Amino acid sequence: MKVYLDSVGCRLNQSEIEAFARQFRAAGHSLVPSPDGADLVVVNTCTVTTAAASDSRQKLRQASKAGARQVVVTGCWSTLEPEETANFPGVTRVVPNAGKDSLVADLLQLPVEAFDHEPVAREPLPGARLRTRAFIKAQDGCDNRCTFCITTLARGRGRSRPPSEVLADIRYACGAISNGSSDPRRAQEIVLTGVHLGSWGDDLNPPQRLSDLVRAILAASDFPRLRLSSLEPWDLDEDFFSLWKDERLCRQLHLPLQSGNAATLRRMARKTTPEAYARLVETARRAIPRVAITTDIIAGFPGETEAEFTESLAFVRQMRFAGGHVFTYSARPGTAAARLPGQVPHAERRERNARLRATLAKSAQAYQEAFLGATLPVLWETATALGPEGWRLSGLTDNYLRVQAATQAPLWNQLMPVRLARLEQGAFWGELSDEQPAA
Repeated sequence: MKVYLDSVGCRLNQSEIEAFARQFRAAGHSLVPSPDGADLVVVNTCTVTTAAASDSRQKLRQASKAGARQVVVTGCWSTLEPEETANFPGVTRVVPNAGKDSLVADLLQLPVEAFDHEPVAREPLPGARLRTRAFIKAQDGCDNRCTFCITTLARGRGRSRPPSEVLADIRYACGAISNGSSDPRRAQEIVLTGVHLGSWGDDLNPPQRLSDLVRAILAASDFPRLRLSSLEPWDLDEDFFSLWKDERLCRQLHLPLQSGNAATLRRMARKTTPEAYARLVETARRAIPRVAITTDIIAGFPGETEAEFTESLAFVRQMRFAGGHVFTYSARPGTAAARLPGQVPHAERRERNARLRATLAKSAQAYQEAFLGATLPVLWETATALGPEGWRLSGLTDNYLRVQAATQAPLWNQLMPVRLARLEQGAFWGELSDEQPAA
């Protein structure tokens, strides 16, 4: 059977798609790079914003137009809107998030235990989603009650995967191949994901901490890079940053702020304050030299006055972020924020979004410019043929700087030192170098 897998939204959705891929291949089925001619299409949907929900619906329309024999839908949007999902042309099954872990087993009418044996060698997902990084799901669900978030409704309570399961997925992604191998199936970077990753271990018996899992992963594996996805700032203490003594940990921390105003944070039910957040950032920067700290901000949250927004904007400027995402607030039915008074007019939300993005762009450029002329290790993620001129490569440093280079060979999925020669439109042009990477 030819299977096409697609996903909208977060890295956790991507990690789940990769797990589906492993299971379909272990059962003898092949993955294809597009829905055209596929026997089965599986779409993992998202609903974190109205745009993500719209993208999810668009994916279903595309699968139907491609003529797939079966379209199976799972994920957050379809979990919250099962009837609407089921009514899309071509959709044959809707699998709620609660049944996602057994989705492949149920479709193929196999016991879940059938996938517990030693997995087949890793193959990156085909097509546009070909990846050099492996997204590993460590945790699901969330016990926080941020008033704007619909993900907790779709994903349920926080649940930690046992270390043995996480390590098994990493062994599959990295294989038994020694460090430095050029085998293209080997993931050069592991990205640990979760809805509330920082809470990992709270529900285990006995309880554990995320730092325990990270240490276990680093001790048991020899891959070149480990990156942590989004971490809530209240989950971290000073000792957490000592993990970065292992240089395989990527020097990037994504710490969602959402607002730099204390009153707005209280309406959001966020468990932090601007002062506590600033102390955490200062601690991280002392412990991890030249760390890239990125964030998420919501523009136009209900009740946000112009004075509160101005204070939030000044705080964002003060933090000197290396980058981030700005979301124009969109009311999600079922969330507490949708019922709050003082809904900000849409035009004002968009205007505040633009001001926040401009501030983040300026601080991101300042962070990037500090690395001009440095030599850093780059993992090449794409290699685009240019004809007789050779290849254009694009990849990332460990601190999430985008780098491009022109070469005579397709060096996809290789990690090598590159001199960051010039900066153009938010990306570096690099020169391949024999120098040792600089910190």
